[in-house]
Amino acid sequence: MADETIAIIGAGIVGLAIGREITRRRPGTRVVLLEKEAAVAQHQTGHNSGVVHAGIYYPPGSLKAELCTRGRLLLREYCAERGIAYDECGKLVVAVRADELGRLDNLEKRARENGVPGLRRVDPAGIREIEPHAAGLAALHSPETAITDFPGVARAFAADIGAAGGEVRTGFAVDRLTRQGSRIEIAAGERRLLADRVIVCAGIQSDQVAKLAGDSPGPRIIPFRGEYMRVKPAKADLVRGMIYPVPDPRYPFLGVHFTRRVTGVVEVGPNAVLATAKEGYRRTQVNVFDLAAMAAWPGTWQMARQHWRTGVKEVRGSLSKRRYMAEAMRYVPEIGAADVERAGAGVRAQALDRDGSLVDDFRIHRLGPVTAVRNAPSPAATSSLAIAEHVVGQIFEK
Repeated sequence: MADETIAIIGAGIVGLAIGREITRRRPGTRVVLLEKEAAVAQHQTGHNSGVVHAGIYYPPGSLKAELCTRGRLLLREYCAERGIAYDECGKLVVAVRADELGRLDNLEKRARENGVPGLRRVDPAGIREIEPHAAGLAALHSPETAITDFPGVARAFAADIGAAGGEVRTGFAVDRLTRQGSRIEIAAGERRLLADRVIVCAGIQSDQVAKLAGDSPGPRIIPFRGEYMRVKPAKADLVRGMIYPVPDPRYPFLGVHFTRRVTGVVEVGPNAVLATAKEGYRRTQVNVFDLAAMAAWPGTWQMARQHWRTGVKEVRGSLSKRRYMAEAMRYVPEIGAADVERAGAGVRAQALDRDGSLVDDFRIHRLGPVTAVRNAPSPAATSSLAIAEHVVGQIFEK
Protein backbone atom coordinates (compact mmCIF):
# COMPACT_ATOMS: atom_id res chain seq x y z
CA MET A 1 0.00 0.00 0.00
CA ALA A 2 1.56 3.27 -1.10
CA ASP A 3 -0.43 5.24 1.50
CA GLU A 4 0.41 3.05 4.51
CA THR A 5 2.02 4.37 7.68
CA ILE A 6 5.27 2.83 8.91
CA ALA A 7 6.51 3.71 12.38
CA ILE A 8 10.14 3.23 13.38
CA ILE A 9 10.85 3.22 17.10
CA GLY A 10 14.31 4.65 17.74
CA ALA A 11 16.12 7.44 15.89
CA GLY A 12 19.66 6.18 16.11
CA ILE A 13 21.63 5.70 12.92
CA VAL A 14 20.06 2.30 12.12
CA GLY A 15 16.47 3.46 12.57
CA LEU A 16 17.14 6.61 10.55
CA ALA A 17 18.83 4.65 7.75
CA ILE A 18 15.82 2.32 7.55
CA GLY A 19 13.43 5.26 7.47
CA ARG A 20 15.44 6.87 4.68
CA GLU A 21 15.51 3.61 2.70
CA ILE A 22 11.72 3.26 2.91
CA THR A 23 11.18 6.80 1.59
CA ARG A 24 13.52 6.01 -1.31
CA ARG A 25 12.12 2.60 -2.15
CA ARG A 26 8.42 3.27 -1.55
CA PRO A 27 7.57 6.90 -2.33
CA GLY A 28 4.26 7.96 -0.85
CA THR A 29 4.62 5.79 2.26
CA ARG A 30 4.17 7.77 5.44
CA VAL A 31 7.29 7.25 7.56
CA VAL A 32 7.34 8.36 11.20
CA LEU A 33 10.39 8.01 13.44
CA LEU A 34 9.58 7.92 17.16
CA GLU A 35 12.43 8.94 19.47
CA LYS A 36 12.21 9.22 23.26
CA GLU A 37 15.04 11.77 23.48
CA ALA A 38 14.89 15.43 22.44
CA ALA A 39 17.10 14.85 19.37
CA VAL A 40 18.33 12.03 17.15
CA ALA A 41 21.51 9.97 17.73
CA GLN A 42 21.69 10.54 21.48
CA HIS A 43 22.86 7.10 22.57
CA GLN A 44 25.11 4.55 20.81
CA THR A 45 25.32 6.58 17.58
CA GLY A 46 26.39 9.68 19.47
CA HIS A 47 28.92 7.98 21.74
CA ASN A 48 30.91 5.69 19.44
CA SER A 49 34.49 6.11 18.22
CA GLY A 50 33.61 7.11 14.65
CA VAL A 51 35.37 4.13 13.06
CA VAL A 52 34.20 2.89 9.65
CA HIS A 53 35.14 -0.79 9.72
CA ALA A 54 36.43 -2.66 6.66
CA GLY A 55 35.30 -6.18 7.65
CA ILE A 56 38.41 -7.63 9.29
CA TYR A 57 36.81 -9.35 12.27
CA TYR A 58 33.56 -10.96 11.19
CA PRO A 59 32.99 -14.64 10.37
CA PRO A 60 32.80 -15.08 6.57
CA GLY A 61 29.21 -15.62 5.52
CA SER A 62 27.79 -13.91 8.59
CA LEU A 63 25.32 -11.06 8.30
CA LYS A 64 27.92 -8.78 9.87
CA ALA A 65 30.52 -9.63 7.22
CA GLU A 66 28.07 -9.18 4.35
CA LEU A 67 26.48 -5.95 5.54
CA CYS A 68 29.72 -4.34 6.75
CA THR A 69 31.36 -4.84 3.34
CA ARG A 70 28.46 -3.29 1.43
CA GLY A 71 27.68 -0.73 4.11
CA ARG A 72 31.18 0.76 4.07
CA LEU A 73 30.99 1.39 0.32
CA LEU A 74 27.52 2.94 0.59
CA LEU A 75 28.58 5.11 3.52
CA ARG A 76 31.72 6.35 1.78
CA GLU A 77 29.66 7.36 -1.24
CA TYR A 78 27.01 9.02 0.94
CA CYS A 79 29.57 11.04 2.92
CA ALA A 80 31.15 12.24 -0.34
CA GLU A 81 27.76 13.32 -1.68
CA ARG A 82 26.79 15.15 1.52
CA GLY A 83 30.18 16.68 2.33
CA ILE A 84 30.52 14.77 5.62
CA ALA A 85 34.05 14.18 6.92
CA TYR A 86 35.38 10.77 5.89
CA ASP A 87 39.08 10.01 6.34
CA GLU A 88 40.68 6.71 5.29
CA CYS A 89 43.48 7.03 7.82
CA GLY A 90 43.91 3.26 8.06
CA LYS A 91 44.20 0.73 10.88
CA LEU A 92 46.92 -1.49 12.26
CA VAL A 93 45.90 -4.62 14.19
CA VAL A 94 49.07 -5.38 16.15
CA ALA A 95 50.38 -8.54 17.81
CA VAL A 96 52.75 -7.63 20.65
CA ARG A 97 53.25 -11.15 22.07
CA ALA A 98 54.33 -14.37 20.41
CA ASP A 99 51.18 -16.15 21.61
CA GLU A 100 49.08 -13.64 19.63
CA LEU A 101 50.63 -14.52 16.27
CA GLY A 102 48.39 -17.54 15.72
CA ARG A 103 45.32 -15.39 16.36
CA LEU A 104 46.70 -12.82 13.94
CA ASP A 105 47.06 -15.59 11.33
CA ASN A 106 43.41 -16.57 11.83
CA LEU A 107 42.34 -12.93 11.64
CA GLU A 108 44.25 -12.45 8.38
CA LYS A 109 42.56 -15.50 6.87
CA ARG A 110 39.14 -14.20 7.91
CA ALA A 111 39.85 -10.70 6.59
CA ARG A 112 41.00 -12.03 3.22
CA GLU A 113 37.90 -14.20 2.91
CA ASN A 114 35.85 -11.07 3.57
CA GLY A 115 37.69 -9.19 0.82
CA VAL A 116 39.11 -6.44 3.02
CA PRO A 117 40.61 -4.03 0.46
CA GLY A 118 44.36 -3.41 0.45
CA LEU A 119 45.01 -5.70 3.42
CA ARG A 120 48.66 -6.58 4.00
CA ARG A 121 50.71 -8.13 6.76
CA VAL A 122 53.68 -6.13 8.01
CA ASP A 123 56.72 -6.85 10.19
CA PRO A 124 58.13 -4.55 12.92
CA ALA A 125 59.77 -2.32 10.32
CA GLY A 126 56.49 -2.11 8.42
CA ILE A 127 54.66 -1.18 11.60
CA ARG A 128 57.10 1.69 12.23
CA GLU A 129 56.74 2.87 8.63
CA ILE A 130 52.97 3.23 9.08
CA GLU A 131 52.94 4.27 12.74
CA PRO A 132 56.45 5.41 13.74
CA HIS A 133 55.71 5.31 17.48
CA ALA A 134 53.94 1.94 17.59
CA ALA A 135 55.53 -1.32 18.73
CA GLY A 136 54.78 -4.93 17.85
CA LEU A 137 55.96 -8.22 16.37
CA ALA A 138 53.61 -8.21 13.38
CA ALA A 139 50.44 -6.48 12.26
CA LEU A 140 47.67 -6.39 9.70
CA HIS A 141 47.30 -3.06 7.90
CA SER A 142 43.86 -2.10 6.57
CA PRO A 143 44.43 1.14 4.65
CA GLU A 144 40.74 1.76 3.88
CA THR A 145 39.50 1.54 7.46
CA ALA A 146 38.22 5.08 8.00
CA ILE A 147 36.83 7.56 10.48
CA THR A 148 33.74 9.71 10.08
CA ASP A 149 31.19 11.78 11.99
CA PHE A 150 28.38 9.33 12.72
CA PRO A 151 26.14 11.84 14.54
CA GLY A 152 26.49 14.06 11.47
CA VAL A 153 25.54 11.15 9.22
CA ALA A 154 22.49 10.45 11.39
CA ARG A 155 21.36 14.07 11.19
CA ALA A 156 21.76 13.96 7.41
CA PHE A 157 19.58 10.81 7.28
CA ALA A 158 16.94 12.64 9.34
CA ALA A 159 17.08 15.56 6.91
CA ASP A 160 16.61 13.16 3.99
CA ILE A 161 13.53 11.67 5.66
CA GLY A 162 12.07 15.12 6.24
CA ALA A 163 12.77 16.18 2.65
CA ALA A 164 10.89 13.07 1.45
CA GLY A 165 7.80 13.94 3.53
CA GLY A 166 8.56 11.79 6.58
CA GLU A 167 8.85 13.04 10.13
CA VAL A 168 10.81 12.52 13.32
CA ARG A 169 8.83 12.89 16.54
CA THR A 170 11.11 13.47 19.51
CA GLY A 171 10.14 13.12 23.16
CA PHE A 172 8.00 10.10 22.20
CA ALA A 173 8.90 7.40 24.75
CA VAL A 174 6.89 4.37 23.62
CA ASP A 175 5.24 2.52 26.51
CA ARG A 176 2.50 0.50 24.80
CA LEU A 177 1.92 -1.36 21.53
CA THR A 178 -1.65 -2.54 20.96
CA ARG A 179 -3.15 -4.41 18.01
CA GLN A 180 -6.12 -2.57 16.49
CA GLY A 181 -7.38 -5.00 13.85
CA SER A 182 -4.70 -5.17 11.17
CA ARG A 183 -2.97 -2.05 12.52
CA ILE A 184 -0.93 -1.25 15.61
CA GLU A 185 -1.50 1.60 18.01
CA ILE A 186 1.70 2.99 19.46
CA ALA A 187 1.37 4.99 22.67
CA ALA A 188 3.65 7.24 24.68
CA GLY A 189 1.58 8.36 27.64
CA GLU A 190 -1.39 10.17 26.09
CA ARG A 191 0.23 10.50 22.66
CA ARG A 192 -0.88 8.00 20.02
CA LEU A 193 0.05 6.89 16.51
CA LEU A 194 -1.72 4.27 14.41
CA ALA A 195 0.61 2.39 12.05
CA ASP A 196 0.34 -0.41 9.52
CA ARG A 197 3.85 -1.66 10.27
CA VAL A 198 6.29 -1.09 13.10
CA ILE A 199 10.07 -1.46 13.04
CA VAL A 200 11.82 -1.53 16.41
CA CYS A 201 15.33 -0.06 16.36
CA ALA A 202 15.54 0.86 20.02
CA GLY A 203 19.19 -0.02 20.62
CA ILE A 204 19.90 -0.35 24.32
CA GLN A 205 16.14 -0.60 24.98
CA SER A 206 15.40 -3.00 22.10
CA ASP A 207 14.52 -5.97 24.33
CA GLN A 208 12.01 -3.97 26.37
CA VAL A 209 10.33 -2.39 23.34
CA ALA A 210 10.21 -5.72 21.47
CA LYS A 211 8.58 -7.25 24.55
CA LEU A 212 5.76 -4.70 24.20
CA ALA A 213 5.11 -6.20 20.76
CA GLY A 214 4.93 -9.72 22.16
CA ASP A 215 8.43 -10.82 21.16
CA SER A 216 10.41 -13.41 23.10
CA PRO A 217 12.37 -12.23 26.16
CA GLY A 218 15.68 -13.24 24.62
CA PRO A 219 18.15 -12.10 23.78
CA ARG A 220 18.29 -9.72 26.74
CA ILE A 221 20.29 -6.52 26.43
CA ILE A 222 23.10 -6.18 28.97
CA PRO A 223 24.77 -2.74 29.07
CA PHE A 224 28.55 -2.43 28.99
CA ARG A 225 30.01 1.03 29.55
CA GLY A 226 32.96 1.85 27.33
CA GLU A 227 35.16 4.60 28.78
CA TYR A 228 37.63 6.65 26.74
CA MET A 229 40.84 8.52 27.50
CA ARG A 230 41.87 11.52 25.41
CA VAL A 231 45.54 11.92 24.50
CA LYS A 232 46.78 15.37 25.47
CA PRO A 233 47.68 17.63 22.54
CA ALA A 234 51.44 17.40 23.21
CA LYS A 235 51.42 13.72 22.20
CA ALA A 236 48.41 13.48 19.88
CA ASP A 237 50.68 13.55 16.83
CA LEU A 238 52.27 10.25 17.90
CA VAL A 239 49.29 8.40 16.41
CA ARG A 240 48.52 8.88 12.72
CA GLY A 241 45.46 6.64 12.35
CA MET A 242 44.23 3.65 14.36
CA ILE A 243 46.17 1.08 16.39
CA TYR A 244 44.26 -1.96 17.64
CA PRO A 245 45.18 -5.10 19.60
CA VAL A 246 44.50 -8.59 18.27
CA PRO A 247 41.02 -9.30 19.67
CA ASP A 248 40.22 -12.21 21.95
CA PRO A 249 37.84 -14.48 19.96
CA ARG A 250 35.91 -15.30 23.16
CA TYR A 251 34.54 -11.77 23.33
CA PRO A 252 32.74 -9.44 20.87
CA PHE A 253 34.78 -6.48 22.20
CA LEU A 254 37.87 -5.35 20.27
CA GLY A 255 40.01 -4.26 23.21
CA VAL A 256 41.39 -0.84 24.15
CA HIS A 257 42.81 0.87 21.07
CA PHE A 258 44.07 4.21 19.76
CA THR A 259 41.75 6.07 17.39
CA ARG A 260 42.14 9.42 15.69
CA ARG A 261 38.84 11.25 15.27
CA VAL A 262 37.90 13.50 12.35
CA THR A 263 38.40 16.47 14.70
CA GLY A 264 42.08 15.55 15.09
CA VAL A 265 41.65 14.39 18.68
CA VAL A 266 43.22 11.01 19.53
CA GLU A 267 41.37 8.77 21.97
CA VAL A 268 42.28 5.57 23.77
CA GLY A 269 39.54 3.05 24.48
CA PRO A 270 36.97 1.92 25.03
CA ASN A 271 37.14 -0.62 27.82
CA ALA A 272 34.07 -2.76 28.61
CA VAL A 273 32.67 -2.46 32.14
CA LEU A 274 29.30 -3.93 33.11
CA ALA A 275 27.08 -0.87 33.66
CA THR A 276 24.59 -0.48 36.51
CA ALA A 277 22.04 1.20 34.23
CA LYS A 278 21.14 0.72 30.58
CA GLU A 279 21.97 4.35 29.96
CA GLY A 280 24.73 4.43 32.57
CA TYR A 281 27.30 6.69 30.98
CA ARG A 282 28.77 7.47 34.42
CA ARG A 283 29.87 5.07 37.17
CA THR A 284 27.52 6.78 39.60
CA GLN A 285 24.40 6.06 37.52
CA VAL A 286 22.30 3.22 38.96
CA ASN A 287 18.88 2.08 37.75
CA VAL A 288 17.23 -0.41 40.08
CA PHE A 289 14.77 -1.58 37.39
CA ASP A 290 17.60 -2.28 34.94
CA LEU A 291 19.61 -4.14 37.60
CA ALA A 292 16.58 -6.25 38.54
CA ALA A 293 15.98 -7.13 34.87
CA MET A 294 19.62 -8.18 34.46
CA ALA A 295 19.52 -10.26 37.65
CA ALA A 296 16.34 -12.01 36.54
CA TRP A 297 17.88 -13.19 33.25
CA PRO A 298 19.57 -16.62 33.60
CA GLY A 299 22.17 -15.70 31.00
CA THR A 300 23.55 -12.93 33.23
CA TRP A 301 24.67 -15.44 35.86
CA GLN A 302 26.04 -17.83 33.25
CA MET A 303 28.07 -14.97 31.77
CA ALA A 304 29.32 -13.94 35.22
CA ARG A 305 30.53 -17.46 35.99
CA GLN A 306 32.39 -17.69 32.69
CA HIS A 307 33.94 -14.22 32.54
CA TRP A 308 34.22 -12.85 36.09
CA ARG A 309 38.03 -12.60 35.95
CA THR A 310 37.85 -10.41 32.86
CA GLY A 311 35.15 -8.33 34.56
CA VAL A 312 37.35 -7.70 37.60
CA LYS A 313 40.25 -6.68 35.34
CA GLU A 314 38.02 -4.22 33.45
CA VAL A 315 36.75 -2.65 36.68
CA ARG A 316 40.31 -2.17 37.95
CA GLY A 317 41.23 -0.45 34.70
CA SER A 318 38.16 1.74 34.97
CA LEU A 319 39.12 2.93 38.45
CA SER A 320 42.82 3.46 37.75
CA LYS A 321 44.17 5.50 34.86
CA ARG A 322 47.55 3.82 35.34
CA ARG A 323 46.06 0.34 35.01
CA TYR A 324 43.94 1.47 32.05
CA MET A 325 46.99 2.70 30.16
CA ALA A 326 49.25 -0.22 31.10
CA GLU A 327 47.74 -2.33 28.30
CA ALA A 328 47.66 0.54 25.81
CA MET A 329 51.36 1.32 26.36
CA ARG A 330 52.28 -2.06 24.90
CA TYR A 331 51.22 -0.63 21.51
CA VAL A 332 52.42 2.97 21.86
CA PRO A 333 55.00 2.99 24.68
CA GLU A 334 55.47 6.76 24.65
CA ILE A 335 51.86 7.48 25.68
CA GLY A 336 51.29 6.74 29.36
CA ALA A 337 48.94 7.70 32.17
CA ALA A 338 50.39 11.21 32.45
CA ASP A 339 49.72 11.85 28.76
CA VAL A 340 45.94 11.25 28.79
CA GLU A 341 42.86 12.63 30.46
CA ARG A 342 39.46 11.06 31.00
CA ALA A 343 37.06 11.71 28.15
CA GLY A 344 33.52 10.56 27.43
CA ALA A 345 31.89 7.15 27.60
CA GLY A 346 29.42 5.13 25.59
CA VAL A 347 27.20 2.19 26.44
CA ARG A 348 27.24 -0.91 24.24
CA ALA A 349 23.94 -2.77 23.96
CA GLN A 350 25.28 -6.31 24.28
CA ALA A 351 22.70 -8.99 23.53
CA LEU A 352 22.90 -12.02 25.80
CA ASP A 353 21.19 -15.35 25.22
CA ARG A 354 19.59 -17.39 28.01
CA ASP A 355 22.60 -19.74 28.15
CA GLY A 356 25.03 -16.86 28.77
CA SER A 357 26.30 -16.66 25.18
CA LEU A 358 27.29 -13.18 24.04
CA VAL A 359 25.41 -12.64 20.76
CA ASP A 360 27.85 -11.45 18.13
CA ASP A 361 25.95 -11.29 14.82
CA PHE A 362 23.09 -8.98 13.91
CA ARG A 363 19.76 -10.47 14.97
CA ILE A 364 16.39 -9.43 13.53
CA HIS A 365 13.02 -10.88 14.57
CA ARG A 366 9.75 -10.78 12.61
CA LEU A 367 6.37 -10.75 14.39
CA GLY A 368 3.77 -10.22 11.69
CA PRO A 369 3.60 -6.47 11.06
CA VAL A 370 6.37 -5.83 13.62
CA THR A 371 10.05 -6.18 12.79
CA ALA A 372 12.44 -5.98 15.74
CA VAL A 373 16.16 -5.32 15.34
CA ARG A 374 17.19 -7.16 18.51
CA ASN A 375 20.96 -6.96 18.16
CA ALA A 376 22.86 -4.38 16.12
CA PRO A 377 26.29 -3.87 17.72
CA SER A 378 29.42 -2.62 15.96
CA PRO A 379 29.76 -2.43 12.98
CA ALA A 380 26.11 -1.32 12.87
CA ALA A 381 27.00 2.33 12.20
CA THR A 382 29.33 1.33 9.34
CA SER A 383 26.68 -1.07 8.04
CA SER A 384 23.64 1.16 8.59
CA LEU A 385 22.77 1.76 4.92
CA ALA A 386 23.21 -1.95 4.11
CA ILE A 387 21.19 -2.97 7.20
CA ALA A 388 18.46 -0.66 5.90
CA GLU A 389 18.48 -2.39 2.50
CA HIS A 390 18.36 -5.79 4.18
CA VAL A 391 15.51 -4.98 6.59
CA VAL A 392 13.38 -3.13 4.04
CA GLY A 393 13.94 -5.91 1.50
CA GLN A 394 12.81 -8.54 4.01
CA ILE A 395 9.70 -6.59 4.93
CA PHE A 396 8.48 -5.77 1.44
CA GLU A 397 9.95 -8.40 -0.85
CA LYS A 398 9.43 -11.64 1.06
